Amino acid sequence: MRILVTGAAGFIGFHTAKRFLEEGHSVVGIDSINSYYDPELKFARLNELGIGRQAETWGTPVQSGKYPEFSFIRMKLEDRAAMESLFKEGCFDRVIHLAAQAGVRYSLDHPHEYIDSNIVGFLNILEGCRHGKVEHLVYASSSSVYGNSNQFPLKESANVDYPISFYAATKKSNELMAYTYSHLYGLKTTGLRFFTVYGPWGRPDMAYFKFTKAILEGKPISVYNHGDLYRDFTYIDDIVEGISRIVQKAHGETYKIFNIGNNNPIQLNHYIQVLETVLNKKAIINYEPMQPGDVYRTGADISTLEHSVDWKPSTDISVGLTSFFEWYVQYTFRGCTR
Repeated sequence: MRILVTGAAGFIGFHTAKRFLEEGHSVVGIDSINSYYDPELKFARLNELGIGRQAETWGTPVQSGKYPEFSFIRMKLEDRAAMESLFKEGCFDRVIHLAAQAGVRYSLDHPHEYIDSNIVGFLNILEGCRHGKVEHLVYASSSSVYGNSNQFPLKESANVDYPISFYAATKKSNELMAYTYSHLYGLKTTGLRFFTVYGPWGRPDMAYFKFTKAILEGKPISVYNHGDLYRDFTYIDDIVEGISRIVQKAHGETYKIFNIGNNNPIQLNHYIQVLETVLNKKAIINYEPMQPGDVYRTGADISTLEHSVDWKPSTDISVGLTSFFEWYVQYTFRGCTR
């Protein structure tokens, strides 16, 4: 297959592109490499895919020196002309859309960036898939769309009309936009509601990354709602396995939504205890009140996913955090963290 992976310099996008390249597929990756977090981490991920600092150049395809079937283009999703050209020339069989402006709290102060990337950018993806005759669009949604639902585990059929962050609102909007394109044009779309993804090469703005850095440096960590929060932490390899199975063993429906989570919500206080064990060091904790936009609990019902692809995520949190810590030590040793 010839696959477009958006957000290829990002956490999930990098792992996804690598997986499909190792399976022998042809992959084109795009990313804006913005400064939401340290771009050096994004360039380091691309370097693992055989793309050097040439990725800094805008709009010019760069061929991988490691994977002959991989090329990368730096571009913005909201650049309509560039996106139209990409799809006109790309002849993609599948599109895996993982690029987005991420972050719940960041969306409180920077809403326009979410409109540009997550709404305008997603429209350009839909239009590209429509006119480019793409067979299947798989795109990232988020568990954030469930808001403060008190019905657990969270099912795809739950009412998600009340997002409590602007980030979540844009992800819900993506699902509605995808449904419309599926209905009007027969475009096959699958939305994936990811639940708190973690692991090697992860995002520095995520709690586990920030906690690890602070604990190792002997600095305090801020823990919101006094640690009484529950998250369905899902290891990156499980996320990528789910994406791979959905892309290659596709369901028969034109429009579909799947939860991808570990189906095992863990209290934040316990999560920190596991991290302390992995790091062999105690955390200095500053307890803080609940933050605007945060949800109290997430927990995925994954029965639809399991029924469709005969598989479910299963990586234990201690295994996943150990893997992250081993990567973190190597990455830090290279002098790459800031």
